[in-house]
Amino acid sequence: MAGKKKTSSAQYAFIGLILALLACISTGLIGAAQGMLAINMFTLENTEGLNLALQISIALLIVGLAAYAIMAPDTVRRFLTGRQARYGSNSLILTVAFIGIIFVANYIVFQNPKSWDLTEDKSNTLADETLQALATLPEKVTATAFYTTSLDTSGADELLLKFKTNSGGKFDYTFVNPDMDPIAAREAGITGDGKIMLQMGETREIASYADETELTKTLIRLISPEPRMVYFLAGHGEHALDSNFSTAKATLESKNYTVNSLNLLSTNKIPEDARAIIVAGPMKPLTGTEVDLLKTFVDAGGSLVILEDPGIMTEFGDSADPLASYLTSDWGITLNNDVVIDLVNTQNPLQAVSSQVAQHPITQNLTENYIVILPQARSLSVSAEIENVIQTPLILTTEQSWGETELASEEQPEFDAEKDIPGPLSLAIVGENGVTQGRVVVFGNSLFATNESFDAFGNGNMFINSVDWAAEQEDLINITPREQTIRTFNPPTNAGFIIMIIVAVLVLPGMVVFAGVSSWITRRKRG
Repeated sequence: MAGKKKTSSAQYAFIGLILALLACISTGLIGAAQGMLAINMFTLENTEGLNLALQISIALLIVGLAAYAIMAPDTVRRFLTGRQARYGSNSLILTVAFIGIIFVANYIVFQNPKSWDLTEDKSNTLADETLQALATLPEKVTATAFYTTSLDTSGADELLLKFKTNSGGKFDYTFVNPDMDPIAAREAGITGDGKIMLQMGETREIASYADETELTKTLIRLISPEPRMVYFLAGHGEHALDSNFSTAKATLESKNYTVNSLNLLSTNKIPEDARAIIVAGPMKPLTGTEVDLLKTFVDAGGSLVILEDPGIMTEFGDSADPLASYLTSDWGITLNNDVVIDLVNTQNPLQAVSSQVAQHPITQNLTENYIVILPQARSLSVSAEIENVIQTPLILTTEQSWGETELASEEQPEFDAEKDIPGPLSLAIVGENGVTQGRVVVFGNSLFATNESFDAFGNGNMFINSVDWAAEQEDLINITPREQTIRTFNPPTNAGFIIMIIVAVLVLPGMVVFAGVSSWITRRKRG
């Protein structure tokens, strides 16, 4: 025979090759999708379907190659034994070796993360105080960042990664969505969004927000824990800790506070370990002697968190209120004799709704993400400037509210310009004495922090943040912020832009094509 005859099935062998090519493309795309899923680039509820599709694609790839080999055995034999196979095997070995080197290098880097800050102002480098705190960690610290989908986690993730990279393997972190796992948030004592719990062994501390200074302070508290005692005043009909305020108490205890009641009428003394004293909704006024004790405590650097309801909701009657008088004389904060009517809440105008929230450590993550609702509240006002005292109204209502001074339950309340106080109204004010370091946080309502309202909106977050600010030492360190070097990009002119396009689209790819063609021609000449 002059030549070898092709088998009848060889003419259909290309079908198997096409099938294998399509299956190879499908396998690559599905594999890439699974890789992106693994690194959390996106989420997919049903991954079983994706796994099944990958298995089918691999099976079709094998079937296609097998069909081609069966229908065109001579072609396959020549491919495996010819010169192209020898060149191909060398290329395959080099490719496998290259991929292996890349894999091993990435594995080593992943297991031993390092970073280099190449910025001029070292804006990506942690402060020396932070690095020192990380270097003195006695054991591993785990950070759990509680972020809902309404908050961007990129900034927190970047900051926590810096802590992890510089910790020598003693710091790690995870993210938890408190909406999806509310039990974990409650067990951690988390109220609100964007907070980070640091845990070392059985000890926990909570950072209010993702900031280097805040995280470092929290880390130092974790390394050197100190007793933090807060006392709820008793003896005047205040909310009972183990009933109406049990949720607030449990949340404080989960943050390593020790919470006790304090009856000054019987002890006539404030404990030396008290960080803050909370006056939560007294039904009867404090005595002058008790207020003198509280004044001495605050003048020595102590703090008060005061929650006083409107007079008509209490049993004060016409009795004098020494505590209100002290707030006015020493802090310039006046408890107005009114009830807030807020028409923003059409269903219940007696529920005052926060409309404006001041920038303050207490209101972190409240300014944009949460509102605070105070049912049956009285308004507050800054009545005078006091020397060395800084007063900050924390929560304000809208102009659709007013302070009703003559509330009658049988009538629909209406604004009286001659008697009532026009909005916007202050619902909470903080004061800080720059000399004594004393602090007060005053709310015109106590019901917002009771069990019934604690988990509503930002109520619990506001109360716990207030106690944190009043009781904790915030000046453990002072990290000086670095001023970043601002750089601007000047866009190219039309001519420059055209040159960039020509170089990127034509010149560089053309050089690659020219090198490939030259190499092919040279190999052809050599035979």
